[in-house]
Amino acid sequence: MSGLFFSDASFWSSLGLQLLNGWAGASSLFLVAAGLSLIFGVTRIVNLAHGAFFMLGLYLAYSVSAGLSAALMTGGLGAVLASGLGFWLGLLLTGLMMAALGALVEVTILRRLYAAPALLQLLATFALVLLIKDAVLWFWGPEDLLGPRAPGLSHSIEWWGGRVPTYNLFLLAMGPAVLVALEGLLNRTRWGSRVRAATQDRAMLSALGQDPAGLFTSVFALGSGLAGLAGALQLPLEPAHLDLDLSTLTAAFVVVVVGGLGSIRGAYAAALLIGLANSLCIWLGTQTVFGVVVSFSKLTLVMEFLIMAGVLVFRPYGLMGHALASVVPPSSPNPFMPTSMAVKTACGQNLSAHSRLAKRWGLWALWGVVLTLLSLPLWVAPESYVWVMAIDVLIAILFILGLSWMMGTGGMDSFGHAAYFGMGAYATALLCLSGTVPLGLALIGGPLLAGILALIFGALCVRLSGVYLAMLSLALAQVIWGIAFEWDSVTGGSNGLNGVSAPVWLQSRPPFYEVVLMLALVATAGLWRLNQVPFGLTLIASRDAPVRAEALGISVHQIRWLAWALAGSLAGLAGSLFVWAKGGVSPEVMSLHQSLNGLVMVVLGGVGGVGALVNALSPWSGALVFNELQVELARYTDYWHAAMGLVLLALVLALPQGILGIFSKWRPKVQGLFRQARA
Repeated sequence: MSGLFFSDASFWSSLGLQLLNGWAGASSLFLVAAGLSLIFGVTRIVNLAHGAFFMLGLYLAYSVSAGLSAALMTGGLGAVLASGLGFWLGLLLTGLMMAALGALVEVTILRRLYAAPALLQLLATFALVLLIKDAVLWFWGPEDLLGPRAPGLSHSIEWWGGRVPTYNLFLLAMGPAVLVALEGLLNRTRWGSRVRAATQDRAMLSALGQDPAGLFTSVFALGSGLAGLAGALQLPLEPAHLDLDLSTLTAAFVVVVVGGLGSIRGAYAAALLIGLANSLCIWLGTQTVFGVVVSFSKLTLVMEFLIMAGVLVFRPYGLMGHALASVVPPSSPNPFMPTSMAVKTACGQNLSAHSRLAKRWGLWALWGVVLTLLSLPLWVAPESYVWVMAIDVLIAILFILGLSWMMGTGGMDSFGHAAYFGMGAYATALLCLSGTVPLGLALIGGPLLAGILALIFGALCVRLSGVYLAMLSLALAQVIWGIAFEWDSVTGGSNGLNGVSAPVWLQSRPPFYEVVLMLALVATAGLWRLNQVPFGLTLIASRDAPVRAEALGISVHQIRWLAWALAGSLAGLAGSLFVWAKGGVSPEVMSLHQSLNGLVMVVLGGVGGVGALVNALSPWSGALVFNELQVELARYTDYWHAAMGLVLLALVLALPQGILGIFSKWRPKVQGLFRQARA
């Protein structure tokens, strides 16, 4: 096609067919998003395992349908009748099985975490993703599984000069049917009235004598069942494979956030908007617009994120959403987030002499431990793999240092921090490969451009808070990932950029390790010191009491914006060093998986810990433990994702304050010893 407008019948016919297919796809997406929206609206849990439930539902439907068909055939039914009955019964049974699994997960794991910070809930559900992925790998294997065509709906019909699969029409009708059923369930039943009450004010529901435990279990079961049913319904359309979990989760989150968290109608409207927009891009193909060749079909990779970013910029709570009520009553202390020492100091609560002494000796002791551990590779032979591991850990520390500080001190959660890591990596790679700038300036260019990108994205993100801020950061990051993935002439597309060389004096691992170590130490000390000066204290005030901070003349948005840019620059520095360490870069470095890994490392180390010093060092422990666990578990088992998931669950339940949070138990004893020594 050479133009945007045509008058022949084929033009309108192809447009109608594409929009019909987009509507059918929107209905399938709505089934997943409806369950996620329902769960979040009531429990306020960001359920990362929802995409894994969808994937597991598809795999279960493959086996259950085949098993039921074989059993019915041996029972005397004909082959055609047995296959049809077995297929449809298998889909329904899959939905029920996933609902039962969701109830089990809620009772055994998530019920313990309702009062915990959202990041701990995120870590627990991420652990479930790892467990389910390896369980599927163990039972069904790594190969893609293609299901049968839907019995009775395997043909197509003539429509407006084209052929439309009848199964697509069935899916198109399923979306509105589920929407009507859910609306009736929520608005015309006693259970639905309790769900709506819990969505608006869970504390009031408890005050009226209603125990929310059973209600939450039923809601989580219904949401999980819808995810499993949505996966089962995809059986005739796409093969079951192991990458469906995160891709489906991302699409479902986009729909839920665009529609408005907790709004079922909003989820359907958002799914319809995204489905029709994608189908329109496919229909347009490659067009020439004002002399510029535009590939609209490639926009489908990022269209949903562009829509989400646009909606959140102009409607911060989504199309039909509203501000979320607090789950934990304001009067209830949060046992997972002790009062920071910096806040106490800012409020005029002076430290006693023995506390200052304990702090001073604790500072030297902790730095001594860190420096001793990080100097171990210096005693190892230069060709040892320990050098590679040590450099990888230090780069990971630099990557999450700013993120941990931004989340702990600033109270801003980002689901797209890998965008700045990737921007720094690509900027350094392009500058090095161009040969027009010295390699030292190439290293500076990475964090500089990452900081500029963080300034642009931060201006949009810091206006929001909570999950809306996190999801807008994800949307913007995915747009950058899509550009890197598709812009072959600049970024190398999916192959990335290779052949990047570090300066000659850094091509040996020991000097490179020492440079990265120095940068990580300087960045850590700088952020720790930043929390003691007015900028850090005003950032803490903006986190804890934004209204009061504004009344005192503090520009909350400006402080948060600058903090966001600083964190992005540190991630860009880590990306630049990554390119020199690996010799290249690919779009995977700015993917959602990379951002989730960063979040996991931050939560492992602990956010908002028991003091400024421990808070500054927590990224070191989180990055070290996470990377070491990955390497060691992968060495001993092929199912290391499941092993990692079990470890993460154990840490969430046993150490909710993170690895260094254990110092909260030791601290009173240490201070007591110093008190006795001083006496």
